[in-house]
Amino acid sequence: MDMSQYLQIFIEESNDNLQSLNEHLLNLEHTPDDAQILNEIFRVAHTLKGMAGTMGYVKMQKLTHNIENVLSDIRSGKIHVNSDMLDILFQCLDALENYVDEIVRTGQEGHEEYRDLMEALERIINQSASIKVEQSAVSTSQAETSVVTSIDLMNLPEAPLHIKDEALRQGLNVYQINIRLSANCVLKSARAFVIFKDLETIGEVIYSNPEVQDIEDEKFEESFSLVFITQEDKEIVKKKMLDVMEVEEVTIGVFEQSDSSEVVSISQKDEEGAESDKAVKTEQAAVQQQNGQAAKTQQVANKSVRVSIERLDNLMNLVSELIIVKTQLDGAKGHGQDEHATNYNDSIEYLERITDNLHQAVMKVRMVPVESVFNRFPRMIRDVSRKLGKDIELVMSGEETELDRTVIDEIGDPLIHLLRNAADHGLETTEERRKLGKDPKGTIRLQAYQDGNSVVIEVSDDGKGINIDKIRESSIKKGVITREEASALSEQEVLELLFKPGFSTSSEITDLSGRGVGLDVVKSKITGLGGHVEVKTEIGRGSKFIVRLPLTLAIIQALMVKIADEKYAIPLNNIQNIEDVRKEEIKFVQNQEVIVLREEVIPIVRLHKLLDLEQEERDVMMIVIVKKGEKQIGFMIDSLIGQQEIVIKPLGKYLSHINMIAGATILGNGEVALILDVNTLV
Repeated sequence: MDMSQYLQIFIEESNDNLQSLNEHLLNLEHTPDDAQILNEIFRVAHTLKGMAGTMGYVKMQKLTHNIENVLSDIRSGKIHVNSDMLDILFQCLDALENYVDEIVRTGQEGHEEYRDLMEALERIINQSASIKVEQSAVSTSQAETSVVTSIDLMNLPEAPLHIKDEALRQGLNVYQINIRLSANCVLKSARAFVIFKDLETIGEVIYSNPEVQDIEDEKFEESFSLVFITQEDKEIVKKKMLDVMEVEEVTIGVFEQSDSSEVVSISQKDEEGAESDKAVKTEQAAVQQQNGQAAKTQQVANKSVRVSIERLDNLMNLVSELIIVKTQLDGAKGHGQDEHATNYNDSIEYLERITDNLHQAVMKVRMVPVESVFNRFPRMIRDVSRKLGKDIELVMSGEETELDRTVIDEIGDPLIHLLRNAADHGLETTEERRKLGKDPKGTIRLQAYQDGNSVVIEVSDDGKGINIDKIRESSIKKGVITREEASALSEQEVLELLFKPGFSTSSEITDLSGRGVGLDVVKSKITGLGGHVEVKTEIGRGSKFIVRLPLTLAIIQALMVKIADEKYAIPLNNIQNIEDVRKEEIKFVQNQEVIVLREEVIPIVRLHKLLDLEQEERDVMMIVIVKKGEKQIGFMIDSLIGQQEIVIKPLGKYLSHINMIAGATILGNGEVALILDVNTLV
């Protein structure tokens, strides 16, 4: 059976389940006696195991099965939750995430078996209840050897009855096999298909109840029965069945020639099964599909967005209205202009309103709450706090704030850098905080909110703040700036040095800091998304990193301007105001053209020079004042065209190295206008 059609669903559901496990395990650490949380963890783990087994990912299924065993012993009270145990469980979740990542890339789970984690899980069980486990194993073994009961053999129709009698006369074995699948089995018909295929390798199925077609259509509960002819004994047949994942129970009855003798049945729960043999068999089957699945994976595992029914209904209604307007316009084409001019104009106005609403609806469909990114961070902060030996609390707010999916996909790594930076550099140790009279538990706040056409994400801490003098000295030592340049820098300009490549104030290299990699990556990533980042700090009170991002990277409001004979677009959310400046008002400060506007000195950039265009000298120059964080700059242009909503198109890989151009847009008359990248120019 080709399971590649279910690959995308498996990936999405697995990511959701792993995130859910992370959140619930964090909650369990705080409230280890909460039975409701524990039951939910067990349910999610069981679902994940079933999904992996259904797709044939044996290693992932086996690891999840061992996790489930530990959770089962916690539920029964044999094991008590502690931080060391949770560390191992979190490492197992990381391993499962690695499996999913490998599946996304190749369609296969890879060769890593994480034996160290499997052994650690087994040690948890053995150390906590070794005697009980041994006693349970003995009693189970005895029970299996002593079970001899009878089952009712089905009355066969005439055709399979003759086949059965002939097989018995030839000395073959005829079994009635009753199979019960797990109540949580996903794709029961797929499991039944595997069972039929496995049995056909050692014999022949002559009858089924319900019929084969009903089994294929999944018209049965958890159980079904087969009549099976084979030369093998019942132990081999039983093993074949128990090798199939999600088979809960197998009962085998033996047909005799007289059909009157007592029959033997064997029942066994699928707890451990024959995992190693099953792994070999399933991996062999997987290898045969590897080339086809791997080729399909990149097409199947595409990015997706989950959309509420209400938003889809809204889109459907708007499209329906578009069809109505199209019909009205088609009807107006064949008639006289005077007679239908009013109806025609009304239809055009109606069409404009619908397209505006349709645009807003599509934009909402692309929007995803930042919660999908924020949810990873509590687990990360928990690991970092244990590694650093600090008591850290992460407080999140504004998780419902929405961003374009393309921005959401890229913002995770920069936020990880900022949060680790706050935990390592920002917060003092527990002892230092006690000496300073602070709460021993440090707090990191992660907040998101919408501000106009932008979304602001703030990462702040209540730590020691950033030492400006230390940054100056470190910059001089690393040769980033000279001592003379450092003395002339303002406090905000010194803070900007934090984003220089290779810059670090850490005196030693650890897993978290000291390598000079981090904030420069943050800035380049956020700038690439059309946003910017700024820093605010206060010694002894803490620091705050403010990330400002555009709501979407697809459609923006822009100011269309003319420079020489070319048209350019400047994103509207960067623009402060537009000023007419006389030629004599432009001054030079340190070889930089500036103007003084409302007692502020603002540098001037002649875009003509940057874009290699001819400029006509005029007595009055038009200046567009743009702002990035606390910094302002003026762009000199020739004339304004007006405000316009534009669709951003990428330049392509051959022109992607042009830093001051963010993309291009196609105007209403078919002309192409370039979009200026304000973050690079400021």
